[in-house]
Amino acid sequence: MILADKIIELRKKNGWSQEELAEKLDVSRQSISKWESAQSMPDMNKILKLSEIFGVSTDYLLKDEIEVLAAEDSGNYDTGSYENVRMVSMEEADGFLNFKNIFASRISIGVMMCILSPIMIILLSAGHETGKIAISEGSANGIGFLMLFILIGGAVALFVISGLGNSRYEYLEREAIETAYGVSGMVRDRRERFKNTYTTMLTIGIVMCVISAVPIFIALIVVGENGNDFYYAIAVAFLLIFVAIGSLLIVRVSIIWGSMQMLLEEGGYTRSEKLENKKNEVFAGTYWCLVTAGYLAYSFITNRWDRSWIVWPVAGVLYGALVAVLKAVRSRA
Repeated sequence: MILADKIIELRKKNGWSQEELAEKLDVSRQSISKWESAQSMPDMNKILKLSEIFGVSTDYLLKDEIEVLAAEDSGNYDTGSYENVRMVSMEEADGFLNFKNIFASRISIGVMMCILSPIMIILLSAGHETGKIAISEGSANGIGFLMLFILIGGAVALFVISGLGNSRYEYLEREAIETAYGVSGMVRDRRERFKNTYTTMLTIGIVMCVISAVPIFIALIVVGENGNDFYYAIAVAFLLIFVAIGSLLIVRVSIIWGSMQMLLEEGGYTRSEKLENKKNEVFAGTYWCLVTAGYLAYSFITNRWDRSWIVWPVAGVLYGALVAVLKAVRSRA
C-alpha cells in the first residue's frame, strides 16, 4: 500500500475530512488532496507530523510493503460507534456514481414539477375573476386541480422510483466505509472534472431563485398597485418558473457532488457526521412529515398555492438551526 492510500485510510478511520486534517497539519486542503492522489509527497517534517497525529510509525507510512498496522498502533483510531467497516469496490463505486447521475435528474425534475404544479390554478382562477379568460369558476378550479395532481403525482412517482433504486446504496450515507485501491483517485478525478459545472450551475440556480421576485416588481411598475389581478397572477407564474428552474439546477448538481463526497467520506459524510445523522433520524422524519402536512393543509384550506411554497425554504433553514441546537445539547450532556 502506497503512502497516498495510507493517508486516506488513516484520515477516514479517524473520521476527519481533508479540511480537518489540513488544519491539524497547518497546510492547505489542496496539499492533502495532492498527497492522497499521489500527485506530490509531504516533506519529512510533515511525515513526522502525520506519524504523530495518526499515532503510527514513520516506517508504516513510508514503507509500501508494510500494509498491516502493528497491534500497538491499531488502537489509536477513532472509529466512533462503528463495529464493521464496509468495503467498496471500484465496480460498486462506479455503479453508484452512474446511478446518482440518473437519480439526480429524476429528483430535480420531481422538485421542479412540485413547484410548477399550482401555476394553472393561479392563472385560471385569476383569469376567471378578472374576466380575462372566458371560463366558469368550476372549470377553472377543475382544470387547475387536475394539472396540479398530475404534476404532483408524476413527481411522487419519480421520488418513489428513485428512492427504491437508491435503497441499495443507503449504507454509503449511513455506515463507515473503506474504498478499494484506486477508488479515491477515480472519484477525485471525476470531482475535479465536475467542479466547474457544479460551481456554474449552483451559481445560476441561486441567482434564479434570488431574482425570482423581479416579475412581481415589474408588474407593480407597469400596472400599479390597483392594476388587474390577472397580470399579478402572470407575474407569480413567472416567479414559480424561475424558482423551479433554479431549484432543478441546485438539486441536481448538489446530489451529484454529494455522491462523490459520500465515497470520499468528506463534507457532511465524515464518520462523525454519519453518527450524528443517525441520532437525528427520528427527529428528521417527524419534522418533515409535520412540515408536509402543514404545507398541504394550508394550501388546500386557503387555496393560496402562490404563497405556500415559501414553507419549504423556511423549513429547510429552520431544520438546520434545530439540528445545530440538538447537537449542542448532546455535546453538553
